[in-house]
Amino acid sequence: MTNSIREIRDADCILVIGSNTGEAHPVISYEVVRATKRGATLIVIDPRKISLTRHAALHLRPAPGTDHALYLGMLNAIVTHGWLDREFIASRTDGFEAFAAALDAWTPDVASAACGVPAEQIVEAARFYALGLRRNAAEGDENALPRGASTILYGMGITERSNGTELVKTLANLAMVTGQIGRLSTGVNPLRGQVNVQGGCDMGSLPNVYPGYQQVADPAVRAKFARAWAQRQSKAGRELTLPESPGLTFIEMIRGAADGRIRAMYIMGENLMMTNPDATLMERAVRSLEFLVVQEIFLTETAQLAHVVLPAASFAEKSGTFTNTERRVQLARPFTRPPGEARPDWAILCAVGRRLGRRLRRPLRWEYGSAAEVMREVANLCTIFGGITHERLETVGLQWPCPTPEHPGTLFLHAEQFSRGRGRFHATSPAPPFEPTDDAYPLVLSTGRILYHYNGGPMTRRAAPLDWREPRAYAEIHLEDAARAGVRDGQACLISSRRGSIRVQARVGEVVPVGMIYVPFHFREAAANLLTHADGLDAGAKTPEYKYAAVRLERLRAERAGAAGAAHPPPE
Repeated sequence: MTNSIREIRDADCILVIGSNTGEAHPVISYEVVRATKRGATLIVIDPRKISLTRHAALHLRPAPGTDHALYLGMLNAIVTHGWLDREFIASRTDGFEAFAAALDAWTPDVASAACGVPAEQIVEAARFYALGLRRNAAEGDENALPRGASTILYGMGITERSNGTELVKTLANLAMVTGQIGRLSTGVNPLRGQVNVQGGCDMGSLPNVYPGYQQVADPAVRAKFARAWAQRQSKAGRELTLPESPGLTFIEMIRGAADGRIRAMYIMGENLMMTNPDATLMERAVRSLEFLVVQEIFLTETAQLAHVVLPAASFAEKSGTFTNTERRVQLARPFTRPPGEARPDWAILCAVGRRLGRRLRRPLRWEYGSAAEVMREVANLCTIFGGITHERLETVGLQWPCPTPEHPGTLFLHAEQFSRGRGRFHATSPAPPFEPTDDAYPLVLSTGRILYHYNGGPMTRRAAPLDWREPRAYAEIHLEDAARAGVRDGQACLISSRRGSIRVQARVGEVVPVGMIYVPFHFREAAANLLTHADGLDAGAKTPEYKYAAVRLERLRAERAGAAGAAHPPPE
């Protein structure tokens, strides 16, 4: 996030895109609702009627996979009507003229024809966002009022697409062309999908960077880490040689395992059998491995296929830090002991590293006294974390960049300049989904989260009150699509893609538009990712297109239907 969660409540206009914020990020959703009660304009862009639409001044419902055209229509309207911030563009950005020329074809009428949203709604959304207008602003007020603060909140409805990188660049274009970035309550703010996923990326989990987003391809960066790690790990201080080229992305590793190029894998805290696309491919890849290690707190569907399971300590049983979606590093403290042989992750990794060194006849000192000592090494090697220590985190979380021990942390980014100096506009153009619908598979499947369960459900589905509240898989289906298939509300139905089929309970209504089905992915009995595909990866991020797969809907005969999930009694 460029900005902070606390700033949302003071925004004048909030644009929520591709995020079911009320269920996936309920704390942030509360800040959005608080802002609307103070008069902020809320604009929701989503095919579904999510909970936040009850508070929205505008709900734009593009046809699935067509929203890129809508954003281009908004940009065209902003430039055409003069709602852009010319001073910001001139002083802070490059490439505007070529970018603006590429927008000429995307009038609101053209965008409307492409996405199904009325042109007047596209123009209205553009006006409110560009000028930061509050809900009661009347036509013409923009000439008398100072530009207000608008913020963009987006989720995986944007990023889990075959053109996700282009969509994010388009949102950055919206912020730059209007000057809605680099100050309080503005910015482009991705809402992270899992706890500490921000921290994982910060610590080098991406294949092209070391911790602190330092590039693997930079010789100076490699030399710095090689010196530090050689000094720590080798008693003799021998030199280390670090790889020059980036590693593989997740899907590239899975495909490598499936075709035999990758023979062993070490998986930590990831139930890939439930949470990743094309579960059949995932299982084939895992079963093809000669050796699989899974480090987990429960025996998940993935752990059940492992050769070795290493028992890890949960968040409640270890010290360390979590970094949330607003870049805030927070200290976690244990309040109970790990059960049995479970240990903190860092301690397990150190133990494995020491044994690996003996096996290679190269003694390694994988010895840290505590998680705090690990954090001190992070601070020494990464400028953006230079001032963050467990001692400082005892009293307050700190937002990076925090380069020195005296630095208070950074509330919002890009106040004076962008990371590269001047911001760069990117001309983008819509691309069709990788797997379009056809006569055999005429409906669009989208997957996501619900409030009561988390990810693959290894924790929440073991919590009796949560499982009682939402015990079974279901599919949201529009009235017309259900009637066409002969499916009634509450009945079991069959949803099939080119990769598999699942049986779920039908929830018939108007939450989703005609032609779309929505299925939560938390339920192993009806795993939504049996239907999704791992093809058509985004060219930049190599992310699968979870949010668009072609499916068909069928009514189950009585003898095949049974119960679409078992009912559970309420907890005592």
